[in-house]
Amino acid sequence: MILNEKIKAAEVSLTGVNGEDLGIVDTKVALQMAKEQGVDLVCLSLAASPPPCQLVGRTNYKEQLNREKAKQRKEEKGRKVKELRLSAYIEEHDYDTKKRQAEKILAAGDAVQLTVRLEKKESQEAKKLIEQLVKELAHCGVQEKGIQVSGKQVVAVLLPKEQ
Repeated sequence: MILNEKIKAAEVSLTGVNGEDLGIVDTKVALQMAKEQGVDLVCLSLAASPPPCQLVGRTNYKEQLNREKAKQRKEEKGRKVKELRLSAYIEEHDYDTKKRQAEKILAAGDAVQLTVRLEKKESQEAKKLIEQLVKELAHCGVQEKGIQVSGKQVVAVLLPKEQ
């Protein structure tokens, strides 16, 4: 990050504090404007000629950079898939709790894997339970694939809805 007097170019393409375009300005004039407004002159890129610069408060600029870096890191990681385990004969209170947890996870932008572990011959009850939960979570999530019934478990994956 090149600031204030460290900018060596004779003239810069200047952007104001509120994003307004101030045109191509002599570097000394831009520095004077920055001092008058109590902000810093920040060079955004050295690749262009004249280099684009912006008048910004130093703390605001650093916070903005940190937010952008954090957003990029999150996008690189991708979304997490969090598993919620249920039983086929779940009580209503526990069901409501799991539903709220799923809503919270989907609202945070992560995917939810709903898993019902099977004991004996519960596959029909488990499938009905997951179908009901998927239907009730339709306002905040979209089912990725169909409900998968394997030997020992029933699974459905919900992805968050894009706003």
